[in-house]
Amino acid sequence: MGTETEPQGDYYFNVRTRMVEHGRQSAWEHLMGPYESLEEAERALEIAQARNADWDDDDLEWDDEDEHPDTV
Repeated sequence: MGTETEPQGDYYFNVRTRMVEHGRQSAWEHLMGPYESLEEAERALEIAQARNADWDDDDLEWDDEDEHPDTV
């Protein structure tokens, strides 16, 4: 028979169980995703932490612009 391949797409990280689910199996309130691969879903918390850090940096830049607007 043919070789089995990993299904593609629709992976979710369940923050309650800390497990990856293929397809939505739990309530949305417990899920992060969808992610395109199992590996990406396994890194969901790391990805979210990096995005949050980027957004925090953007907020600081935006706040700084409000405090010190460029004069033209």
